[in-house]
Amino acid sequence: MYAIIRAGGRQFRAEAGRTIRIPSMASAEPGDTITFDEVLMGASDDEVSVGSPLLDGAKVTAEVVGHGKDDKIVIFKHKRRKNYRRKQGHRQGFTEVRIQDISLK
Repeated sequence: MYAIIRAGGRQFRAEAGRTIRIPSMASAEPGDTITFDEVLMGASDDEVSVGSPLLDGAKVTAEVVGHGKDDKIVIFKHKRRKNYRRKQGHRQGFTEVRIQDISLK
């Protein structure tokens, strides 16, 4: 059983017991339970349900495991022969959640 959910403007595949990294949710503390109501698609056994755009009454419950930052990406700009160089780094924040329950009703 799995569901496709929307969190932070991106889509994720949620399966019970699986841990996923979603864009940072500053309001959620580790140990809190959060509910995702934006379920786009759900599948159980041999039955697949697709919403238009969302499934009515479907929800996914998850527990916040922790917060962190991804690996650093480097942005390097330069213009040849002009002595122009700019180097900048960025680390995107994330919230790690463990999927507990999927309800497709």
